[in-house]
Amino acid sequence: MQELTDYILQIGNINKQQIELVESKTAILDLKKDAYFSEAGLIPKRVGFVLEGVMRGCYYNNKGEEITRCFIGKGNLVVDYPNFEANTASSEYLQACTDCKIIVFSKTDWEELSNTIVGWDVIKNKMVQQCLYQKSRKSPVISQDATTRYLAFLKNYPSFANRIPLAYIASFLGVTQQSLSRIRKNIR
Repeated sequence: MQELTDYILQIGNINKQQIELVESKTAILDLKKDAYFSEAGLIPKRVGFVLEGVMRGCYYNNKGEEITRCFIGKGNLVVDYPNFEANTASSEYLQACTDCKIIVFSKTDWEELSNTIVGWDVIKNKMVQQCLYQKSRKSPVISQDATTRYLAFLKNYPSFANRIPLAYIASFLGVTQQSLSRIRKNIR
């Protein structure tokens, strides 16, 4: 829980009582590898904070191919926030790439914090902006060659390469697993 408190305090100032209130609104979720935190076609009902493990955002394109859009590691929010906030069905999945431990807020508790803690909306908005930035900033540039995209992946996610399935990395990079294996072999 200290990780979440530290994260919040980096963004804004809340007192000990308010921290205790935030902590009282959470639960711990152990999510096994390949399990979903939220699913396409369903309305997202919770906000998570990753304590351990790696999550990914993915969707299926019009050809039925699975596309990994982003990876979310320790110390980051995990939520499909636009659909969570709008109470609309998601078009993507948030899935555990590894076993994960996540601090979870229900929608009701998340909203209650806004009604109870003065200044929570400012903190919440900054957390959400960081979450959205995290989910969007590291998508590879498809115009780059595959080796350049893989090297950028290694730079952006240095601890993920040996922790998550190659299929997810290949999907994220827009290459086949065979191409990714060749690239990895050539840069060693």
